[in-house]
Amino acid sequence: MPPLSSIKVTVNFIKEDKQVVAYAPALDISTVGKSQAEATKRFEELVRIFLKDISERHVVDEVLGELGWTKVSHNRKSQWVPPSVTSVDLQIPAVA
Repeated sequence: MPPLSSIKVTVNFIKEDKQVVAYAPALDISTVGKSQAEATKRFEELVRIFLKDISERHVVDEVLGELGWTKVSHNRKSQWVPPSVTSVDLQIPAVA
């Protein structure tokens, strides 16, 4: 399989004290930065490293499959589609 050229994933940004965490559930990876812009930049670099690694080790199908991605063929080309990610705010009662 040729190396992945790009992917589209949902990234959640979570403010924690003086840092911003960038987390993508579809890849189960995260990184931090001092701002959302820095976290985005660092996250993009992390994804490039991740994709390069799984491509070079020839485990793209295995890794993305385990993460819930599906491979879709269109016009003799295959494309990976990430799992659907939904975020919901829940009010959960605390139990003492």
